[in-house]
Amino acid sequence: MSKTTTGAPTGEPPATAQDDQDLGAAGSQLSTAPVESLSSVPGLGVIGWARWFWRQLTSMRVALLLLLLLAVGSIPGSLIPQSGTDATKVADFVKNNPTLGDVYEKLGLFHVYSSVWFSAIYILLFVSLVGCIIPRTWQFVGQLRGRPPGAPKRLTRLPAYTTWRTQAEPEQVREAALALLKKRRFRAHLAGDAVAAEKGYLREVGNLAFHIALIVMLTAFAWGQLFRTEGNKLVVEGDGFSNTLTQYDDFKSGNLFDTDDLVPFSFLLNKFTGTYETSGPNKGTPRTYQAAITYSDGAYGKDKKTIVKVNEPLEIGDSKVYLTAHGYAPVITVRDGKGDVVYREAVPLLPLDSNVTSTGVVKVLDGYKNAKGVSEQLGISAFFLPTYTKGSETASTFPALNNPVLNLTPYHGDLGVDSGIPQSVYQLDKTHVKEFKDSKGAQLRENLKPGETMKLPNGAGTITYESTEQWANFQVTQQPGSGWALAGAIAAIFGLAGSLFIQRRRVWVRAVRGADGVTVVEMAGLGRSESAKLPEELGDLAGVLYDRAPGAPDGTGAEPDSASDSDAACAEGAEN
Repeated sequence: MSKTTTGAPTGEPPATAQDDQDLGAAGSQLSTAPVESLSSVPGLGVIGWARWFWRQLTSMRVALLLLLLLAVGSIPGSLIPQSGTDATKVADFVKNNPTLGDVYEKLGLFHVYSSVWFSAIYILLFVSLVGCIIPRTWQFVGQLRGRPPGAPKRLTRLPAYTTWRTQAEPEQVREAALALLKKRRFRAHLAGDAVAAEKGYLREVGNLAFHIALIVMLTAFAWGQLFRTEGNKLVVEGDGFSNTLTQYDDFKSGNLFDTDDLVPFSFLLNKFTGTYETSGPNKGTPRTYQAAITYSDGAYGKDKKTIVKVNEPLEIGDSKVYLTAHGYAPVITVRDGKGDVVYREAVPLLPLDSNVTSTGVVKVLDGYKNAKGVSEQLGISAFFLPTYTKGSETASTFPALNNPVLNLTPYHGDLGVDSGIPQSVYQLDKTHVKEFKDSKGAQLRENLKPGETMKLPNGAGTITYESTEQWANFQVTQQPGSGWALAGAIAAIFGLAGSLFIQRRRVWVRAVRGADGVTVVEMAGLGRSESAKLPEELGDLAGVLYDRAPGAPDGTGAEPDSASDSDAACAEGAEN
């Protein structure tokens, strides 16, 4: 018994134009047609140029280039402060780097994601993907509705090929081959004297799914940026928050945001709980960090209780409420020269370090009169240590309220709040205020413990540190489209995996009666891309089919065998 392997056998007659035409038809649907070059279209004209530009824009290489440009364009948005997220840092950068700041401003690097050039890349990528997907989808649907093409005239020129002779009837061989290929999940049918089969359509499905997922992600990202909201609210224990624009301490939103888009809800901070490691290298590290709140969904929703922790936000509709920070709010009572209470509030102070050493300002704007009955404003600088340790007067030694001490430095006069210039509630304008002096003529400054009182000189009143409340800062975000973006990302991963690991390939089995009356069986395979598995798979199929149509007993038959490429030029021609 003899056997024949792949490649063009020695002494084979030269290939004809008809052979090339048949082979090209066999592989035409497995490859992408080349883009028409400019040199082949003389005198393009307006329509020709438009067609050429559209073909370039919707080509895969341009889509990949635009995707790379989008990634590179996002880098400045991460490294350079953005006006949409932190206008203060932008102002500081421009102040410290006036020349570079002016260049960045002209290039739109302080607002990358809303700049003209970034939007242009984004829109071109979107159009490129859509223009690429639609024709490919239509072509793929046509392939699914059609049948695998018939066998080329010369199967010997395909990359994987085998043949043998058998005494079985050609019809029996073709029926056996058809049944075998269908059992192996090939789409197969009889085409003349051969069986044509194809497999691996999920490769193109994965490819299309990947590109559609990219469009979904781009759309979701754009939607989220245009309609997003992000705001912060500091809430003292016992106080509440309602999701309206005026309730926020600071608020940022997308260009198409409308106040009606805010999800209606409210909540009350019942208690903040924070416990910390008391010893070891992790001393002061939070062990428990949570806020117990009562919230209601909608204007007339029922009250519900829940716990908000770090990275475990409260989700209400499209809004998420994150716990982002914690601090202390000493309760301070101010009395004037007559002993009347003119101020009593829990004053939130801002932490300076991990041990919650805090600072802030108390501003008494109305109602205060000194011993002479003259109306004034009081400004009190506050410095707070949750755990005071002797010898460490400038910093707390532990974040919990183990030994709280409040240092107060009072001023009186005009705080400048009526000048029309915005002021921070945590800063004190000392331009038009005077210091209080003690009996020695030094600036009045005292350390107070809870329940202790500072007396202002000359009977100007008193300042009492009553107790300490806690506050929590909540960040409320509304990012529509985030679910779609996640779904798109997952679909893109699976689609890319399918397009990379699934191989599209075709197999043909021809069975014809030879001149000596013995049936000649030929099997060949063609893949979209080079793969070592194609000859393997063809050899396995040929082995099974050989068992059903064994070689002729007179020794003229041959056992099947698959082989790899021996005519690289022919294989390349078959691919294209």
